[in-house]
Order: sequence, then structure tokens, then C-alpha cells
Amino acid sequence: MSKRKEFIIPFVGLKLGKHQFEYQINSSFFEIFDFNEFEKSAIKVKVVLEKKANLLELDFKHKGTVQVPCDQTGEEFDLPIKGKIKLIVRFGETFNNDNEELLILPYGEFEIDIAQYIYEMIVLSVPLRRVHPGVKDGTLQTETLEKLKNLTASKEVKEKNTEQVSKDNIDPRWDKLKQLLTDK
Repeated sequence: MSKRKEFIIPFVGLKLGKHQFEYQINSSFFEIFDFNEFEKSAIKVKVVLEKKANLLELDFKHKGTVQVPCDQTGEEFDLPIKGKIKLIVRFGETFNNDNEELLILPYGEFEIDIAQYIYEMIVLSVPLRRVHPGVKDGTLQTETLEKLKNLTASKEVKEKNTEQVSKDNIDPRWDKLKQLLTDK
């Protein structure tokens, strides 16, 4: 719990208006949540808290890179990510975080833990399909890609052979029916 202490913002002592907070997120942050999908990470998170008389508005923005494996080759690469979310904090009788954009804190609360929101924002900004940039532009050379190319080439040859066989085995009655469509 001590690792999350830096992500707790005591808002009671803050004046009305905007307040900025910055965080450097690395792999140790994700260990708090037992999330080990990223080998390395270097992410800068900016949080702007606007304190108003009866509510708080938090704007989260992040930009950085995470090291992930390529879905096609398994090669590790740095994937650039960025994103933002907005959170409104209101005060009520009981704690309620059912809505992803609205958090209701009990009236007596004096601080807010933003670690969970930062974690979710970063994890959700990573695309489902992660492809190494070298695969896209053709500069990456690995055994996996060579094997994929060989298998793809043999598949194309098989498709051409099956097309040729199907053309040879066409019933001549179908040709007469096709002529009816073109005679219109």
C-alpha cells in the first residue's frame, strides 16, 4: 500500500481552481496491480485537478512507450501509446464508482486515490493487435517471418491449382445458363 501513497491526492487543503500533478510511470507501477504484460514502460502522466465548491474535475493525460511482444513474430518492441480520460468527483451519502466517468465519495472524505484510474487509462490505450513496425514496413528479418512467407506462398500455389482444376471440371450446362444472364 505504501507504493500507492504517491498517487493519493489530499484535496481538502487545496484552494479552489486548477492544480497540476505529474507522474513518471514505469514497470514497478504495474507490479502493484499484478499486471506483467509490459516488459518495460516509460510513461508520463499529467493530472489536472480542478477543485470547485461542490465537486472535483480530474483530467488525466498520458504519453509514452511500453515494451510489448509483437503478435506475429514474438519480437519485443517499444509501442508508443497516448490517451486521456476525464473523471468527475461528487460527494454523496455512500461511495459509488459504478460509472466510469463519475465517482461519488462520502461527505467526510478528504483525499482521492488515482492509481486505479491511471492504471486503467494506460492499459486500455494499448491496442489489442500489436504489430512490430518492422513487420509493417518490411525491414524486420526474423525466422518467424520467413516461415510465414514460405507458408503463405505455398498456400497461394494451392489456391491457383484448385482454381485451375475447378475451371476444367465445369459442367457445360452452366455456360449456357451464364449466357442467359448476358443476353439481357
